[in-house]
Amino acid sequence: MNNEEALFAMEEGMEKAVDYMMHEFSTVRTGKASPALVENMDVEAYGSQMKLKQLAMITTPEPRLLVIQPFDQTTVKAIEKALKESRLGINPLVDGKIIRLPMPELSEDRRKDLVKAIKAMAEETRVRLRGYRRDGMDAAKKLKKDGKLTEDQMVDFEADAQKLTDKFSKSIDDHLAHKEAEIMRV
Repeated sequence: MNNEEALFAMEEGMEKAVDYMMHEFSTVRTGKASPALVENMDVEAYGSQMKLKQLAMITTPEPRLLVIQPFDQTTVKAIEKALKESRLGINPLVDGKIIRLPMPELSEDRRKDLVKAIKAMAEETRVRLRGYRRDGMDAAKKLKKDGKLTEDQMVDFEADAQKLTDKFSKSIDDHLAHKEAEIMRV
């Protein structure tokens, strides 16, 4: 491994961490219906755990309504059970082969709780970024110890690693601010 490969590995890991955070943000409801709220929910069906999006079509015919249409009518009860046990706090309405999820208006306290939750997600991602930076720095120190990096190259590597960390930290802050504004919007 050389210093370019170490930087590339760092950047790749940081990108994945931010992408994961964005995926997690999409599961936090903002008062409007989005299939992302439920599509990756685990459902006990056919004797194993399956994602809801594998079992049903999820649509949003209205801004505050999710409609779930199972491909197989025998999975309706399992999907209903998974929705009731989820952390969404929304009671599903079963209408024959269709499950409706009406999105209630968020209270001010609930909005504040959701903001706390996304801030915690963002902090977890920052911790991951620091871990990737540490791993990159360890790799560079090993290269220097093995004589593959000079002192000047080490200083340059540290500067590049910090630039990457700052770039992804700013990305986290931007996404967090956007999501927070979206949640607090009435």
